[in-house]
Amino acid sequence: MAFTKLHLIDPILKALEAEGYQSPTPIQAQSIPYVLEGRDLLGCAQTGTGKTAAFAIPILQLLYKQKQEERGPRKIKTLILTPTRELAIQIDESFAAYGKHTGLSHAVIFGGVSQLPQVNILRKGIDILVATPGRLLDLISQGYIDLKDLKIFVLDEADRMLDMGFIHDVKRVITKLPAKRQTLFFSATMPPEIQKLADVLLTSPAKVEVTPVSSTAEAIDQSLYFVEKKDKPSLLLHLLNNSSISSVLVFTRTKHGADKVVKFLHRSHIASAAIHGNKSQNARQNALSNFKSGKIRVLVATDIAARGIDIDDLSHVINFELPDVPETYVHRIGRTGRAGNSGIAFSFCGADERDALKDIQKLIGKNIPVVNEHPFPSDAPAAPVPAMVRQKTPQQKPGAGNRGKSNHFKFRRKKDKIPSSHIAAHK
Repeated sequence: MAFTKLHLIDPILKALEAEGYQSPTPIQAQSIPYVLEGRDLLGCAQTGTGKTAAFAIPILQLLYKQKQEERGPRKIKTLILTPTRELAIQIDESFAAYGKHTGLSHAVIFGGVSQLPQVNILRKGIDILVATPGRLLDLISQGYIDLKDLKIFVLDEADRMLDMGFIHDVKRVITKLPAKRQTLFFSATMPPEIQKLADVLLTSPAKVEVTPVSSTAEAIDQSLYFVEKKDKPSLLLHLLNNSSISSVLVFTRTKHGADKVVKFLHRSHIASAAIHGNKSQNARQNALSNFKSGKIRVLVATDIAARGIDIDDLSHVINFELPDVPETYVHRIGRTGRAGNSGIAFSFCGADERDALKDIQKLIGKNIPVVNEHPFPSDAPAAPVPAMVRQKTPQQKPGAGNRGKSNHFKFRRKKDKIPSSHIAAHK
């Protein structure tokens, strides 16, 4: 199916063509018609499925048509609530890309920076506001934001709001919204508290569920390295000595572990940075910006910090430590399989992680191919791993044949476009 089949207006189709988008992803193909009909929507989809465009494109079309019929100062018609500064900026950039021919204005607000530039833009009037909960509530309480004219509310990454302790702030925001509105609710998982929130927010919603968590791993070339815990840093350095791996996202279980990996890499003269909950928002954003622009080669992250990060054409993920929750493994490696693209994931497994490995392989429905030929093999028995595990030969390159090109490690990254003022507003 092509985007032209979704009855989109010419200004949006022109923008999508400029971005190189021709066919919608499954969540876009299913969600856009429902949103254009004005229905509430419950979307269960993880990052990397094209979720942002699934709500941004139809919202821009609805607001564009309303603008043709309205006159007067701009008032906030759409609010997108998202848990982190990084996600807020990425969503705002998507509205800028898809809506550049619509004449609609938008802005992004978040904490950790001066509110003055944000307040100045709000005073001029905007159509679309992307916000994190804390700064939004602050500016509402100060009288700078009025949501009485709101038509569309989007709650993005609802389960992550719960994980990060923002659920009470979300409920406070909901009390500020007009009762008559269209609500779009997106979450990668649906724990009981999030399901209850959806039941309260939504009225007879259309339901869209795509890319089950276990299936996203199928398009990604996965490799498993059995290694002693003490040898993991050396194995990481061994892999990074391959210069064709030019950019990689490394996952650790803990914040302290992420910092230790970065210190080790710095001693080995490899440019890297860590992002986790103990880092300030400015530090996290600078690390992400430097990674996207190529100033640093390795980004080391914990799961909470990394979920939702959108990095164009990221080819490699390394699980320095396996997660305790098997679904988290799929979310991690999904960073490198964005919107149906292929990718490459390496995973280290120590003796104490064999049970976690069994749970992961059960979830994804297959055994992860093992690489035995490396300098730091584990002496621990491999009994917990099923005997049917396929082994890669030393001659086979990781991911060989997956992209159909001999230089499949090479990839192109878009330059980071985050404005220096830390707030994007476009008219």
